[in-house]
Amino acid sequence: MTSNDNTIDLYHFISKKMRMSHIYQPVMIKTLLQSGGEATTEEIATSLLAYDQSQMEYYTLRTKAMVGKVLSNNGVVEPIKDGRQITGYRLTEATHTDAQRAALQAMCDEAIATYISKRGEAIWGHRGPDSGYVSGSIRYNVLKRAKHRCELCGGHEDQVALHVDHIIPRSKGGPDDISNFQALCMTCNTNKRDTDDTDFRGVVDSYSNREAGCIFCELGAGRIIAENELCFAIRDAFPVTEHHTLVIPKRHVADYFDLHQPERNAIEAMLHEQRQLILDQDKTVTGFNVGINAGASAGQTVFHVHVHLIPRRDGDVVDPRGGVRGVIPSKQRY
Repeated sequence: MTSNDNTIDLYHFISKKMRMSHIYQPVMIKTLLQSGGEATTEEIATSLLAYDQSQMEYYTLRTKAMVGKVLSNNGVVEPIKDGRQITGYRLTEATHTDAQRAALQAMCDEAIATYISKRGEAIWGHRGPDSGYVSGSIRYNVLKRAKHRCELCGGHEDQVALHVDHIIPRSKGGPDDISNFQALCMTCNTNKRDTDDTDFRGVVDSYSNREAGCIFCELGAGRIIAENELCFAIRDAFPVTEHHTLVIPKRHVADYFDLHQPERNAIEAMLHEQRQLILDQDKTVTGFNVGINAGASAGQTVFHVHVHLIPRRDGDVVDPRGGVRGVIPSKQRY
């Protein structure tokens, strides 16, 4: 095969055959082409790194919040600003000769080499897996649940670098259960860490709260059809339709709006799980009503949060239009 044949084959692969789940393939091919046909794995990795926005955002934030601030405070550099936004830095003294610049760069190289020699790989520990490492499968499911958007600012992963964040920090006893994870972009995650003053010390312990006399806190184990770390599911004792299910937090809490975010996550996961199980069991089910009574005026009679999952079937009422609007019958139809 001639070199010309190779070029034609590569053109055909890129334009017709290449199936991409990420940018890795074209970046590697481009790197090899730029290097005359071959490159080391380190050179290819460096090219991939140049496209990694998460790395760029990480070190941009560290430049502004850490190293840039330290050097500015010492009068070594001054920030370049566009309005209030820092867009770069300049040396406060930049009138060096070529020889002086070379000597200063050599001093920086020596300082870097000395530090690396003394500390070794530990200097990059903040960028590697640590005690808070999140597995790939959990990361995938957290980002899938968040529709690949930051759950605080709404930024999509095409626009921002997404992190999987412990809602209740591990340092405060937060578990590694998927209910305790959320998707946050680099900026929101950094801001949360710096500005969130929520006292989490009692949150984890609160999950074990139960109340004597509460029918859901004292529920017999035989009624539970499914459970996860923070909630469980039962069939309603007075079902509206067949397979009417209740999803209930284990913690005793009266109002839905007082749930912790991990409990909401756990309940959401259980609703999806039970919905699919009902659909698999009963092919006549064609829809669902999902409802919560929050407060006596809204019809709540058991003051322990419970979410109704009510299967619906074609023809189960004459006119289903309006659905949950029927809580006030005169307003159901519109």
